[in-house]
Amino acid sequence: MYQDRYQHHDYYLMDELLTEEHKLIRETVRSWVKKELSPIIEDYAQQAKFPKQLIPGLAEIGAFGPYIPTEYGGQGLDQISYGIIMQELERGDSGIRSTASVQSSLVMYPIYTYGTEEQRRKYLPKLATGEWIGSFGLTEPNHGSDPGSMITHIKDMGDHYVLNGSKMWISNAPICNIAVVWAKDETGTIRGMVVERGMEGFTTPETHGKWSLRASATGELVFDNVKVPKENVFPEIRGLKGPLSCLNSARYGIAWGAIGAALDCYDTALRYAKERIQFGKPIASFQLQQKKLAEMITEITKAQLLAWRLGVLKNENRATPAQISMAKRNNVAMALNIAREARQILGGMGITGEYSIMRHSMNLESVVTYEGTHDIHLLITGMDITGISAFS
Repeated sequence: MYQDRYQHHDYYLMDELLTEEHKLIRETVRSWVKKELSPIIEDYAQQAKFPKQLIPGLAEIGAFGPYIPTEYGGQGLDQISYGIIMQELERGDSGIRSTASVQSSLVMYPIYTYGTEEQRRKYLPKLATGEWIGSFGLTEPNHGSDPGSMITHIKDMGDHYVLNGSKMWISNAPICNIAVVWAKDETGTIRGMVVERGMEGFTTPETHGKWSLRASATGELVFDNVKVPKENVFPEIRGLKGPLSCLNSARYGIAWGAIGAALDCYDTALRYAKERIQFGKPIASFQLQQKKLAEMITEITKAQLLAWRLGVLKNENRATPAQISMAKRNNVAMALNIAREARQILGGMGITGEYSIMRHSMNLESVVTYEGTHDIHLLITGMDITGISAFS
């Protein structure tokens, strides 16, 4: 059986910035990843299957809605705790982190923030325990970075709405019990609602043939004259503010999560470099390998500081969408570069399932695109510093 030998790396003594609760949460999630996730994830990724049996464990370690108040089933934790959980999960696999971050930031967050009290009581406790799994419908086949051009729409029929359209590249779609869906009403205004599995005309075909996030359940949300009760619609929120606020929460989690993937690649490469003998000595003794490893830990350290500071700002409700974009873009690009460099240190062994690096590298090719592409986040920063939008 695969043995997870990971050791944490904290070059700038970041632990001194964390509370004892933060460190306890990290150890809890890390232990779960080592025991439950690491031994099986390679096989599931190779088979392109989602390990559904992990859902109760994810709920038990508080990965579903950790910052949601306890009265609704959450843990009532702070934003740094949420980030730490995402980091440790993505150290295991980006797809498993996606399952948790979608559940937390894209499903539970909007229900808590924009839903009625009845919606909160109905959905949040079951989502927190993993009894129900949720998905988030914004991206469409022809509308990704420009969600405002969506064509999925609802029509007011008096006591209910009729929903038509489709959403694509949806994490958790094939296994979801509910979906938070964004659609335009008859005035062209974007509205949010909860669509439940079992509603006639609602289907979730699975996406096959992925080379990335292979252990994640990905699919479509298809709506063919689905009757959505008016009590399932979020009453107040209008426009893109709703879905974009959800994406900001998810992007924040990704900024932490990507560090986990990078740490795992670095840890693997460092250990391998010390153990692999060539020309009579460990390859870690050669200058080019030391250069790679030194640059890796430097970039990881910078990303850790960026995520921690962003977490402090999130806790104080001062983090801006542009700041979140910067952290998501920087940290994912950092992790992707480290995965590629780490693979080179391992040589041919780096492409095998005996090590996690190639799986991380493939997964990060999705992470660098979803929740806002690498280029879009760059333009968000550009707009923030110049005051000029490059989108219109």
